[in-house]
Amino acid sequence: MFGIYLKRELSRRKKAALVIAMGLALGIALVITVNSVSAGMQQAQGKVLQSLYGLGTDMTVTKARPAATSSSSGRPKFDFDAKADSGTTQSSDRVMTQGGQSLKSSLVTEVAAQTGVSSAVGALSLNVTKVDGSFTRGTAKSSTSSGSGSSGSSGSQQGGPGGGQGGGSGQPQVQGGGASFDVNSYAVAGVDVTHQDLGPLATSKITTGRTFAASQTDAKVAVLSASYAKENKKTVGGTLTISGTKYTVIGIATPDSSESTTDVYLPLKQAQTLGDSKDKVTTIYVKATDSKRIDTVKAAIQKNISGTTVTTSADLASTVSGSLSTASNLATSVGKWLSVAVLVAAFLVAALLTSSAVSRRVREFGTLKALGWPSRRVTRQVVGESVVNGLLGGALGIALGLGAAYAVTAISPKLTAELGSTGGGGLGGGPGGGGPGRQTVKNTMEIALSAPVSVTTIALAAGLAIAGGLVAGAMGGWRASRMRPADALRSVA
Repeated sequence: MFGIYLKRELSRRKKAALVIAMGLALGIALVITVNSVSAGMQQAQGKVLQSLYGLGTDMTVTKARPAATSSSSGRPKFDFDAKADSGTTQSSDRVMTQGGQSLKSSLVTEVAAQTGVSSAVGALSLNVTKVDGSFTRGTAKSSTSSGSGSSGSSGSQQGGPGGGQGGGSGQPQVQGGGASFDVNSYAVAGVDVTHQDLGPLATSKITTGRTFAASQTDAKVAVLSASYAKENKKTVGGTLTISGTKYTVIGIATPDSSESTTDVYLPLKQAQTLGDSKDKVTTIYVKATDSKRIDTVKAAIQKNISGTTVTTSADLASTVSGSLSTASNLATSVGKWLSVAVLVAAFLVAALLTSSAVSRRVREFGTLKALGWPSRRVTRQVVGESVVNGLLGGALGIALGLGAAYAVTAISPKLTAELGSTGGGGLGGGPGGGGPGRQTVKNTMEIALSAPVSVTTIALAAGLAIAGGLVAGAMGGWRASRMRPADALRSVA
């Protein structure tokens, strides 16, 4: 009986039911759109941050580099053999550590022992500046002046600058010569080959060849970034020479982010030998046991290991600016508040329309009560109709929301993210860009925005649809329950 009467009443009031359903649908669609766009923003920011601190990294431990002294400016110095033959090619590599001050490798074990730390891996960031070219010696030539003077002259004529007397030869002048040198700078990262799931190489995929074997802790092998290999025409099986040491290229890695600045990956011990930094690292990558305890772990490391700088992804996120940051803030604050406001308005409109519809059904409900329907049955009838309207609005809202999210993903608007300086510490931009822990320049990334819709968002939309129907039904049912049979008789009169 309840179902038959419900179906008949909804069929009689199609327009009113559709208006209520559309009001709820707009609010639910806006909630889905805002939530999906916000999820897309979070994914985009995750890509930006991942390019800076690495996959699975919750924080990094570094130490600020002290100010350079007059005796140690930290600038590269190159020495060449001035006695070499003309045209002889000369080459010199300058290897310098990048990022913060070097840390003892023993600190990696100490950090890993802290409460709340799942794993810790050390890495060494180097910058190699290679200068090669040749000097060309000039040719000394003497210039002859053609000054005329009579043989009977008792005096001689002074030539021009550097000239002789009375038509003699002048001082020799060097002509030609010079130098031509090429400067190539690239970034090297020392990787702990026994823990490659955390650290500089974690954000790259091996597309050609293979990665390091766990046994190659001190092997003369290298993995190159795809861009560096292409630019320098390096392939798997070839060699790369750094400071006179030849390394066999065993793999080509493609980074997950276009902003990765590492060019060459070496086993950590080899990098330490190159940089004259035995048992030293510049960055310690840390993974926490629980993402909710990151702040606690950070505080514990700073307390127990003095002099270090601990930077989390949240700290690094504050350095990201540009349209991505602006859009994310808008979606988080304005967008969510707007969706809440629209949803509340939709609930109120649905409740008012339902209450108004009940007012126009005084004769119907009064007659039903006169026939013996209790108030709770009348209330259940109104609530049932409202819940059906809510479910219809939910279905329409989900369809509209999915359509809007698909449109955003299809259009894929481009957002920019500027990666600012972290102030000398933290999860920096990788070796070569200041190194992990120290990003000295601003890089700009372009991110394509998507709007993924999760099952949780769909469930939220369905819950809101039912809640909207219950709110509207509760208000209409309360009003219907207060009607008396006498009200129906008055409406007839």
